[in-house]
Amino acid sequence: MLVRKVASDRDRAAFARLFDALMPRVKAYVLRLGADDASAEEVAQEVMLLMWRKADSFDPARAAVTTWIFTIARNKRIDLLRRERRPAVDPDDPALLPDAPPAADQLVEQANSEERLRTAMRGLPPEQARLIAMAFFEDRSHSAIAAATNLPLGTVKSRIRLAIERLRRSIPD
Repeated sequence: MLVRKVASDRDRAAFARLFDALMPRVKAYVLRLGADDASAEEVAQEVMLLMWRKADSFDPARAAVTTWIFTIARNKRIDLLRRERRPAVDPDDPALLPDAPPAADQLVEQANSEERLRTAMRGLPPEQARLIAMAFFEDRSHSAIAAATNLPLGTVKSRIRLAIERLRRSIPD
């Protein structure tokens, strides 16, 4: 069997015979699947290259050589269709451009807001400040905070709500 010779010995003559016998049939098959002539040629070339590389994976107990080859051709045609249908990337797309750096006045305002928050956090009772830090800076859920602190869930929620109210009152707009 020619595929076995290709697989075991990398027999170029066996590959050439397979190539000559199967290449036109594979190209015709891909044309019947709706490919244009250039695409059919490309797919057929890829199939023949894969046959050379993967000849050792062919199992005659599972399928005939032609079935194996045409299955590869069908899959390669599907891959080609997927590549063709994928939209091209537009380098000028605004979504791909990096955000402009914030203006200096925005940076100053952000720093001022952060300082007001830090000052207000220092004014909270320690148990409330700890829960706020866990909820907002560590991004933990209320139930995770309750488990970590051995507090009832209702207590955690109440303390966080009270802390947020205190922060709102102590941070001027």
